[in-house]
Amino acid sequence: MEYIYIPIICAVLSLLYAGITTARILRRSPGTLRMRELSDTIYHGAMTFLNQEYRVMIVYVIIVAAVLAYINYLTAITFVVGATCSALAGNVGMRVATKSNARTAEAAKHSIGEGLRTAFSSGLVMGLSVVGLGLLGVSVFYWLLEDVNVLVGFGFGASSIALFARVGGGIYTKSADMGADLVGKVEAKIPEDDPRNPAVIADNVGDNVGDVAGMGADLFESYVGSIIAAMVLGSLLPAGGLNWVLLPLLLAGWGIISSILGSFAVRTGREADIGALHGALNRGVFGAAALAVIGGAWITNQTVNVLEPFYAFLAGLIAGIVIGLSAEYYTENRFGPTRNIALAAETGPATNILEGFSVGMLSTVIPIIAICGATLIAYHFQGLYGIAIAGVGMLSTLGITLATDCYGPVADNAAGIAEMAGMGSKVRRRAERLDAVGNTTAAIGKGFAIGSAALTALALFSAYVQAVGDKGVTLSLELMDPKVVVGLFVGGMLPFLFCALTMRAVRKGASLIVEEVRRQFRTIKGLMAGKAKPDYNKCVAISTRAALRNMIAPAAIAVLTPLLLGTVPGVIGLDKTIGLEMVAGLLAGAIVSGLMLAVTLANAGGAWDNAKKYIEEGHLGGKGSEAHAAAVIGDTVGDPFKDTSGPSLNILIKLMSMASLLFLPLLL
Repeated sequence: MEYIYIPIICAVLSLLYAGITTARILRRSPGTLRMRELSDTIYHGAMTFLNQEYRVMIVYVIIVAAVLAYINYLTAITFVVGATCSALAGNVGMRVATKSNARTAEAAKHSIGEGLRTAFSSGLVMGLSVVGLGLLGVSVFYWLLEDVNVLVGFGFGASSIALFARVGGGIYTKSADMGADLVGKVEAKIPEDDPRNPAVIADNVGDNVGDVAGMGADLFESYVGSIIAAMVLGSLLPAGGLNWVLLPLLLAGWGIISSILGSFAVRTGREADIGALHGALNRGVFGAAALAVIGGAWITNQTVNVLEPFYAFLAGLIAGIVIGLSAEYYTENRFGPTRNIALAAETGPATNILEGFSVGMLSTVIPIIAICGATLIAYHFQGLYGIAIAGVGMLSTLGITLATDCYGPVADNAAGIAEMAGMGSKVRRRAERLDAVGNTTAAIGKGFAIGSAALTALALFSAYVQAVGDKGVTLSLELMDPKVVVGLFVGGMLPFLFCALTMRAVRKGASLIVEEVRRQFRTIKGLMAGKAKPDYNKCVAISTRAALRNMIAPAAIAVLTPLLLGTVPGVIGLDKTIGLEMVAGLLAGAIVSGLMLAVTLANAGGAWDNAKKYIEEGHLGGKGSEAHAAAVIGDTVGDPFKDTSGPSLNILIKLMSMASLLFLPLLL
């Protein structure tokens, strides 16, 4: 167990460097009094939502912990700690992000290079907090308990909070965003982030609770889920041996060091264009990946004396980069797919939406090929354990890939503050350029999350089948078995039901925001002339209520469906293996349809957004043209695609796998 201290030390270093980076950010000037007021308003709105969301989460955690305590009290403890760490990671990242938005706008006043560094540093705090807390929690629990099975509780706690944070934050942010755009940009013809729009603060708050706190919790559970899946399967290897269990922790620890070193490469000139900004971020990501590969080979050879697991690690890392580059190609307006969506807007919203949705569906091809290739290579070299190690490889440099993702919402808020504080068109253009790059990095981050979800869910599915076998029950997993087919159909349907509930929730919330914004425009005298202030808090409260009210049902689906499908046959007197086999089919069906749907929704939404920005840069008539009006509609349709339903699906498929594995004693 002497190796266990290495990942613990790496995790502590990650948290220390995150603290140092936070101190550097806070030393920067937050700008004028008006900029500080706007930043503080966004901060307090975000914290108000999170505090109310946590109250709902606490009730859920207490109930589930009580059920788990009946099975194994140690699992219940790890569940509570996993949930707490997940919530803490998102909370810390969001606090820093909301303190960085005005500082990024102020930095952009001096140069776009300074703006990039400030926003990226904020994202780096999020990334290092996630990997630091995740690796520290898993390592310490394994060091203390020396039992990989109870670690599943830690992952289940992380997944549970991630689903609440992603769904709740996604409903909040897109209700506010859609409401603000539909009335402000489409009806009133006022600019985005115009201070006269009553929903503008709620929109900026939503960027943080959805894309920072939500994304942080999302990738926290992806990170710890991949590590735990590899540890569980490592403990089941016929060869056995402690080092096979420790290897994922050691690779993740080196990934943290690689991410910190790679972050120093994120630099650019004073007046960089979008291509140069992308290049700066890519240098950091690719540099960290290269370091992870070099160190990963040495660590694997030293730990288990063979290189086969490293080849699986390398396959996962390469697949993650391929998925990220694919997302960049399909969502960045420098490339054909997004420009074709913009061209389609010239003939109206319908053609714009059709082209965008087709791009989203087309974008599934490369990620699926990459995941299939990584799966086959990993299995060839190290079996099921290799597939789990591939998932670890894909997320090994999460510290920096998440930094490039969470940088986006900070840049978006900075653009909003530049507009509302009247900082001038030059600063606004710089901030919008940073924001445009952020849309692509967000799509890349979602690609990593989705790809790792597929590998991790497949590993957890394998662990479920093996765990059932260890209990003396042999499962029939033949495709011609009607029990398995029933599970496949139910599992294939669940992601669609889940998306329907979350999109409908956004629609309801957006409708309430639209009505409120219209009411204020109509009743507050002097508002449109800029002589009166809107009631921002009203829209914040509406978005909060809509999110909290509608996030419970989608979250319940992930936990209750495996339990119901697995226990009902036994309750009504049938053979218990019927339920176990249907659950196996359920997990397989959900992985396949959930993966396809998640890629489609994430990339279609990102492409619609950047197609709109392409027109706003002066192409195809620019702002105010008919093409722009159509593109705004497409972007609005894509909002819940990319920020609510799509990114939540990868949590859904992993949470169901973990729930099935964790509640197996109840299923039996």
